[in-house]
Amino acid sequence: MAKFRHSRVALRKPSLTTLQTLIFILFVIFTILILILLTLRIPKFNHLNFISRSNTLRSNDDNNKRWVEIISWEPRAFLYHHFLTKEECEHIINIAKPHMRRSSVVDNETGKNLNSSIRTSSGTFLARGHDKIVENIEKRIADFTFIPVENGEEFNVLHYEVGQKYVPHFDFFRDEYNIRNGGNRIATMLMYLSDVEEGGETVFPAAKGDFSSAPWWNELSDCGKEGLSVKPKMGDAILFWSIKPDSTFDPSSLHGACPVIKGDKWSCAKWMRMAEFT
Repeated sequence: MAKFRHSRVALRKPSLTTLQTLIFILFVIFTILILILLTLRIPKFNHLNFISRSNTLRSNDDNNKRWVEIISWEPRAFLYHHFLTKEECEHIINIAKPHMRRSSVVDNETGKNLNSSIRTSSGTFLARGHDKIVENIEKRIADFTFIPVENGEEFNVLHYEVGQKYVPHFDFFRDEYNIRNGGNRIATMLMYLSDVEEGGETVFPAAKGDFSSAPWWNELSDCGKEGLSVKPKMGDAILFWSIKPDSTFDPSSLHGACPVIKGDKWSCAKWMRMAEFT
């Protein structure tokens, strides 16, 4: 009768090469999972949805949190929510009111101010460092834009009544006369000092993107629907760049103020130059 022997097979320890291969495979799988998770957590950019909302920059009042919304890359435009306090807005309006005059445009050949139907608001200028409140706002603009206070022009306070507007235009210059002092304008900080019942939007008709998906699209006037538009809200501010990082003019920075339909609009513009402005 044949006897069967039980064979004992020795368990071999995995070789170093096998362990290295296994570790590499696990590393690749782990990396892929991380990338998938990051992709799911990053908001998709559709020109008007925010990319990040940061509550780390805020005023002393917890109910007045500041956060930044990226609204466009062409032009580069950022909306600063609650950039000014209600008290700061009212202060600027009150000190500007006694000095308001018909707004004008600058003649590129002579440098003289001219009245024009393309700009029908009233306005005035506040000297840089006019008072402590203005000085604090100018410093805040410098902190947010990384452009020194010395590179900024005076505040241009503007008032738009029903029907008043500013047709689309550029803030940069194409003539030597206007860039002689402080170089060309590179960026604009436009601050809203009041709410507007209807109309008065800031519109960028040459901006790139499909803006009909904006949450506030149905609230816009016909003028506001002609491009990327932002409705005025007291305390908010728009920062947009007129010159690209490669120092060329940005044609998508074309912008204007839509006619006010109901109510009135107070705003304040701060233009910033390439060099120190005197």
